[in-house]
Amino acid sequence: MALEKLTLGKALTAGLRAAMDRDPKVVLIGEDIGKLGGVFRITEGLQKDFGEDRVIDSPLAESGIVGTAVGMALRGYRPVCEIQFDGFVFPAFDQIVSQVAKLHARSAGTVKMPMVIRIPFGGGIGSPEHHSESPEAYFAHTAGLRVVSCSNPEDAYWMIQQAIECDDPVIFCEPKRRYHDRAEFELGGEAPRELFSANVVREGEDVTLLAYGPTIRTCLEAANAAAEEGTAIEVIDLRTLSPLDTETILASARKTGRVVITHEAQSFLGMGSEIAAMLHEELFYDLEAPVVRVGGANIPYPPSRMEEHFLPDLDRILDGVDRALAY
Repeated sequence: MALEKLTLGKALTAGLRAAMDRDPKVVLIGEDIGKLGGVFRITEGLQKDFGEDRVIDSPLAESGIVGTAVGMALRGYRPVCEIQFDGFVFPAFDQIVSQVAKLHARSAGTVKMPMVIRIPFGGGIGSPEHHSESPEAYFAHTAGLRVVSCSNPEDAYWMIQQAIECDDPVIFCEPKRRYHDRAEFELGGEAPRELFSANVVREGEDVTLLAYGPTIRTCLEAANAAAEEGTAIEVIDLRTLSPLDTETILASARKTGRVVITHEAQSFLGMGSEIAAMLHEELFYDLEAPVVRVGGANIPYPPSRMEEHFLPDLDRILDGVDRALAY
């Protein structure tokens, strides 16, 4: 197998290409994804190689993109929708929660919905309003949807292919400010882990740090800084938000006795709330301290010049670690 050094964005391109090579029923649809290659160039070159029937430039209508994909999935295709920016997904919200998430159950299992909805999400790139949202909790709350998020090029390459192969609808959250992060990994072969599984990316004994998507890199930087002061942080990339890999989360929390959860989305009713509740229900007598959440404030996403005060950074995450260690 060839080792390739790719950015996260180009790893997604390679994963989409591999899936399209394998299965002629894989079809891409979205705004400007054909000739332009998408606003982030994730589909660059794919229309040229696979044709306009398989890489479809859609009108500017997110509900139409998802609604068309529902029809494709019903006819045996495996559509992959691109939502240009996270804040643009809401015109398609009705389609996603009312149709995409429920058709399998409504048909008593006879109708499958093998479609992927790709959403570049999160902040940190200085974008205007509606371009830096973190809507993952809306979808994780919706029964019938699978929700995953990659954080590095290798996972991006494999997870997009696994999501396309899944017979359930998958919301695929891509950390847009990590599109240019680069790493070397093997193309081809077998995926190193299953789609709906977490990954312990750094082992430690003192505190468990849970995160996903764009905050994983920040968590690793925090772990390096804490190590200089003698604190061993275990960093877990959740990767899957629905279903949660509770086995991996509980095993780490049981080992360290202290847990900090961080994400860019608002802390109020975010993913951290559900995980904290689960940990307190399952491990109340094993925890040495209350679960700490480090997330965005309960306000609309601020203007780009103020986003650094909204997003969890190294200092805020380390402060959360200190609060967990204070008990």
